[in-house]
Amino acid sequence: MSDWFDAESHVERAHEHFEAGRWAEAESELREALALNPDRADWHFNLGLTLEAAGRYADAADALRAAHKLAPDEFQTLVLLGVNLLRTDEVEEARVALLAARAADAVRVEPHVYLIEAHARLGDHDAAEVEFYRVVQAEPAGDWLAMAYANMGESMMDRSQWERAIACFREASGQNPALPRVHARLAAAYAETGRLERARQLYLRALREDPGDADTLLDLGCLLADMNRLAEAGEKFRRALELDGENPEAHFHLADLYTRQQRRRDAIASYRLVLRLDPGYPGAARRLARLLLADSEVAAARKLVRRELAALRVAGPDAAADADLEDLGSLLLDCRLPRDAALVFEDLAARRAGEARVWHLLSVARLQAGDRRAGVEACRKALRLDPAHVPALHNMALAHVQDRQWRRARYYLTQAQAIDRDDPALRRLAMTIRLRSVIDAVVWLAGTLARRRREDAGI
Repeated sequence: MSDWFDAESHVERAHEHFEAGRWAEAESELREALALNPDRADWHFNLGLTLEAAGRYADAADALRAAHKLAPDEFQTLVLLGVNLLRTDEVEEARVALLAARAADAVRVEPHVYLIEAHARLGDHDAAEVEFYRVVQAEPAGDWLAMAYANMGESMMDRSQWERAIACFREASGQNPALPRVHARLAAAYAETGRLERARQLYLRALREDPGDADTLLDLGCLLADMNRLAEAGEKFRRALELDGENPEAHFHLADLYTRQQRRRDAIASYRLVLRLDPGYPGAARRLARLLLADSEVAAARKLVRRELAALRVAGPDAAADADLEDLGSLLLDCRLPRDAALVFEDLAARRAGEARVWHLLSVARLQAGDRRAGVEACRKALRLDPAHVPALHNMALAHVQDRQWRRARYYLTQAQAIDRDDPALRRLAMTIRLRSVIDAVVWLAGTLARRRREDAGI
């Protein structure tokens, strides 16, 4: 009886702390109560609410899982569990919880609204649209309809359907102008259609509504950089850093800005700070490596790109986008690491086997690595896909020059010059072929004359 009374007292105090916004104290009281009586689903639910309010979404999801285990059909628990799982990127589990909530109460719209997001993030946009239209039919107006339009707008953004995204975000704003980030997302959609000034105005409106929104500050900074308003962009990035000095995204964009302003030392320092804050931040190591190469710090650049290659090998090639693979391979070539570059371009060729340019890059890496046979083979594949690919024709000619096969070298050179006669690399190669063939002819003639003199002398 005493334990029961003590537990209830802890819950009452937790409620008081929660109402006052004292999340840590509320959590402590609830955990004390649960230590005395761990079988109360509603207390686990309240703990989940408290942790969610504190922004600890993963911990909130754990508490809500415990509540769900004790009360499997509780609608609010399933919805809140789904929401917190979405926030921790456990999207498939979130969808399962939200589908269960929808089954528990077919009338209420909350599960449908959040299922739009879950389906869209898993790439099932048709299912997202089904949930969206269910909300539209059930809710003629209001905040839930606004959220449904906003989530549908994100689905449209994922599919690059910018005008439909704009229509969704505008409707969401009309239903609830105070919906978090709705004007910022509308601005992002406008920016994708090239209406940059309209996007800028909407970002400024969003910041007037919430001056401390670091994400909107960063988005506006990137837009201003695209508009070549670099000083204003830098001010937005620095403002975001005033809010959070350890925000790697803000430091990354500031480093990119320094690079555009030819402030190489500042850019290098900022990229290094990004990597200290987040060693795996996408693109930071490669951009830093390029700056280091420009400063002739080859060893440091090699260390960075080899570390990125090792991380890629651990994660698997599918973990990187095609553009990132190509950038890494090209950077490895610039660092004079052709064998490593060949490994990257082999992965890229497996994905894009029908692109001549990819096979050309692989041929360059193999040839520079000294594997002439494999390099020529990749070059031939490039030319089968695109017989007019000038860089591949150049490399085939160069390979035959190295083998002193002048006729074949001239054949590929002629093919390339017929496509681009003004290419300076082709002019240099033509001069090389002429000089080397003349030298070979002179050497051959000198050898022939010497042999004849020996024969005439009876030697």
